[in-house]
Amino acid sequence: MRVIAGKAKGRILKSVEGDTTRPITDRTKEALFNIIGNDIIQSSILDCFAGTGSVGIEALSRGAAFARFIEQNPRAVKVIHENLKATGLSEQAEVIRMDAFNALTKPPDRRFDYIYIAPPQYHGLWSKMLILLDNQIEWLTSDGWIIVQIHPIEYEDLEGSGMIKKIHQFDQRKYGSTLLNFYESIFGETE
Repeated sequence: MRVIAGKAKGRILKSVEGDTTRPITDRTKEALFNIIGNDIIQSSILDCFAGTGSVGIEALSRGAAFARFIEQNPRAVKVIHENLKATGLSEQAEVIRMDAFNALTKPPDRRFDYIYIAPPQYHGLWSKMLILLDNQIEWLTSDGWIIVQIHPIEYEDLEGSGMIKKIHQFDQRKYGSTLLNFYESIFGETE
């Protein structure tokens, strides 16, 4: 696992020992940032269930102004700090050791251009988080995106079932056993 582009290009990122995290593959990460393109420059990203911090670190390397990492696992939090230090991106980052659900039930202290959700698989956590963000849409800027990384068999249409009402899915991309789902506010202006 490495940083693909930008200031920290080529830097190898440490992994968390064991199977508690599910790092994004370099191929999928590269595809994700090709979709986002130059809009990442001067943006802010919230990396939920951050694991190694790979997505937020890639965003910072490519020119994002700020990244907040939320991770509950103390070993993963240590790895995120080590990876930020190794890439020289610590000053633009904030790492919070906390359950992501607890963090996002609080009133937002800032809005994010990108919220990345990559929870442990097969527990329905992604849909619970999306429903939470639908009720806490103030975490997202008016033109921001929520991006969800899941295994394809986990997918369900939350919008069609009426479980989300303030955000809608506008794109979906499959890369092997990874599905990226893209959501935005239906209002254009968050409430």
